[in-house]
Amino acid sequence: MSIQQIASFAAGEWVAPGAGAHRISSAITGAVIAEAGNDALDVQGMLDYARGKGGPALRAMTFHQRARMLKALGQHLNRHKQALYDISFDTGATQSDHLIDIDGGIGTLYVFASKGRREMPDDTIYLDGGVEVLGRTGQFLGQHICTSLQGVAVHINAFNFPVWGMLEKLAPTLLAGVPAIVKPATNSCYVTELAVRLMHESGLLPEGALQLVTGGLGDMLDRLGMQDVVSFTGSAETALMLRSNRNILENSVRFVAEQDSLNASILGPDAVPGTPEFDLFIKEVSREMTVKAGQKCTAIRRILAPEAQVGAVIEALRERLSKVVIGDPRLEGTRMGALVSAGQKADVLAKVALIGAEAERVFGDPENFTVEGADAGAFLPPMLFHCADPDRAERVHDTEAFGPVSTIMGYRDLDHAIDIAKRGQGSLVASLITHDPAVARQVVLGAAAYHGRIYINDRVSMKESTGHGSPLPHMIHGGPGRAGGGEEMGGIRGVMHYMQRTAIQGSPDMLAAIGNKWVPGATEIKGPAHPFTRHYGELAIGETLHSAPRVVSVQDIEHFAEFTGDTFYAHMDEEAAKRNPFFPGRVAHGYLLLSFAAGLFVEPTEGPVLANTGLDSLRFMKPVVPGDSIKVRLTVKQKTPRTEEYGEVRWTVTLTNQNDEQVAEYELLTMNAF
Repeated sequence: MSIQQIASFAAGEWVAPGAGAHRISSAITGAVIAEAGNDALDVQGMLDYARGKGGPALRAMTFHQRARMLKALGQHLNRHKQALYDISFDTGATQSDHLIDIDGGIGTLYVFASKGRREMPDDTIYLDGGVEVLGRTGQFLGQHICTSLQGVAVHINAFNFPVWGMLEKLAPTLLAGVPAIVKPATNSCYVTELAVRLMHESGLLPEGALQLVTGGLGDMLDRLGMQDVVSFTGSAETALMLRSNRNILENSVRFVAEQDSLNASILGPDAVPGTPEFDLFIKEVSREMTVKAGQKCTAIRRILAPEAQVGAVIEALRERLSKVVIGDPRLEGTRMGALVSAGQKADVLAKVALIGAEAERVFGDPENFTVEGADAGAFLPPMLFHCADPDRAERVHDTEAFGPVSTIMGYRDLDHAIDIAKRGQGSLVASLITHDPAVARQVVLGAAAYHGRIYINDRVSMKESTGHGSPLPHMIHGGPGRAGGGEEMGGIRGVMHYMQRTAIQGSPDMLAAIGNKWVPGATEIKGPAHPFTRHYGELAIGETLHSAPRVVSVQDIEHFAEFTGDTFYAHMDEEAAKRNPFFPGRVAHGYLLLSFAAGLFVEPTEGPVLANTGLDSLRFMKPVVPGDSIKVRLTVKQKTPRTEEYGEVRWTVTLTNQNDEQVAEYELLTMNAF
């Protein structure tokens, strides 16, 4: 068998392995299949290439353009994912494991692409929060903005998810407008290399946006600066070494870590044998022990059950785990493949010895188990331990055997379960299987501060839930303390790791110009015609229509009440309304005012306004009494393209009375043809 040469992609060139190359073995057979690494890589040249080529090219694109790029990259990878499946078997992963890694990574690209289009502007500046009024008259304002960092993101990834692990970091990085240098774990870097080749061959990436190091980074971390970011996934020991780098500390280089985690799963006191929740718990635990051969940072390492149910849980897990077929992951019937390498197997066995000093192994013998279709490789069986005294134990709470290993322990009451879960000193995820909302609230109040995510499941959500061990791009992935203190993904929150938040202060016109969004007090623009007759591209931010006034009469109020059925006393009973501290007497319905407002600003003829899709931030400031008049100011606040045919226009609608006092305000959303 020929040995595959796994290249790096540096400064626009593929660089073959050289001095310092590492040999990579198949997890299935133990045979050498590839080599990777080159100590002669020009790391400064790679940084210069990213900062000088990739960064400017990405920052010239809007968030929407970057989002469309992510979607297209996902589509390209999806068309070629069979090649990624085929090459991934040698990592020990099964076909179902590939779906988590490869399809999960592609799905992450799609989610960030969608969120970039839906939740971010078609601009290069992101507005973080609302406008703050800093002066008495509203002529001095503040606004937080986020802009792309002007450095490079160095992504150091773990071996267990060579595609998802790269893409879950890469998607928010590219959406933020920052180039990336990806360094996968050497044991599975051949899968990452193929994914990077596919993305580069697509022609979708700007020059310098993505580089790859297969092997060591050399002294790259010593060359980073305050505009750069390091995002790391791996062991706590390695994370400590990297984040302690003197250059990183001196330059306050952003360091995001996702590391060791002694994740716990709690069986609620209500989830007794015979309930759907008990069966669900057994299914979740066994799945987390065997998916990717337990090599998941989110896998369940500690199983917490009421003391009275420990025996039942052990028996149920024994039965389920005994049916798991271990073997060559290429075989259709295999449920669990191999660990990634012989070295990883040895590490797991060493950790198992530490756990075994405090807990009894009740299932799985690493010296006596069956492997289908293979007689070598880094195989281990699922191993279940029982710790009879979790309060006195130490190793079961601080030792992570990164493989198919978990320990069950009993708890006396829910507070005891919470205390045991917290013994992990910070975890990526804890799960709770219960049908009792009171139990869920108690666990969240007691344990949330120690966890990045709490996954709660029961008979109601079980059909739709994605599982304890499935981080989703919509939600944060990370955790405090031992888990690294970082956060990844989390929708747009993840993008912010690669952007600088800056407080901008100035006049309304200054903030409107910077944010490309009209703010109260900024200059109004008088358009050449009614704004509803003008197409999306013709409308200018700040373009404003002032309506004629309309008097609100008693007859209007009574007709609206009769027509709608809203006969609330404040609109119909003068004396009752006067007794209300908010009203001087009978007042107009708020929704009547909205209806009158629409009548004052709407252009009724067919035109480029296609639909009214809603309103946001409605506020009523001052009551309108019979005899008052109202008028409307309609201003183009913001524009966001949605398709090739139309875009969303956000209008600020302000209603004032005859004394120019604001009585209501809201934001109207319309879809306008291009």
